Amino acid sequence: MKTDDLVALLATGATAERRRGASERLAQALTLALPLSFMVLFAKYGLDMLGMKAMASPMFWVKLLFPLGIAVGAFVVVQRLARPGVPVRQAWLIPVLPVLGLWVLAAVVWFSAPQEERMALLMGRSWRLCAINICQIALPVFVGAFVALRGLAPTRPAWAGAAAGALAGGIGASVYALRCPELAAPFLAVWFVSGIAVPVLLGAMLGPRLLRW
Repeated sequence: MKTDDLVALLATGATAERRRGASERLAQALTLALPLSFMVLFAKYGLDMLGMKAMASPMFWVKLLFPLGIAVGAFVVVQRLARPGVPVRQAWLIPVLPVLGLWVLAAVVWFSAPQEERMALLMGRSWRLCAINICQIALPVFVGAFVALRGLAPTRPAWAGAAAGALAGGIGASVYALRCPELAAPFLAVWFVSGIAVPVLLGAMLGPRLLRW
């Protein structure tokens, strides 16, 4: 059977069942991987979280929710890409919009700040470690998502790998947000987004090699 014929065959039949199967497989992978991501965080920083004082700041919730929004959007995209013949359409906007919103906020903060304060807003105290920490925390989810996709049928492996990377990066950044001391929007717009972008690029490169079937 030719690949095109197989794709056409898989694209027919019980759509709801395939959707449920892809979502459940990815959800199971996240259920197993997420505790490992927290273990990476605890191994690096212990059980000392930021606490209630940090949660009183609106920027704490921006820092937590914008990568979580990316993860939710990426989950929607990747479970569609995991099923042959299912269009993604505007679902790509879901993980992109939180990044655009953060960049707009960062630009407002940057241009509103005095010239001498801008670099501090951008670099913070932990710029050297931020992206690295996010990637390390995201690694279990990245591996879990790829294992789940290998048991499914993505026909666009590069895009599926990139979406899996966005899912992992978003979750990794959300977990790291519980410990990261930075709250400035310019810092988040550069270093958090960079930490999320690395798994996306890695997923796009590995997808054609590991997800081809």
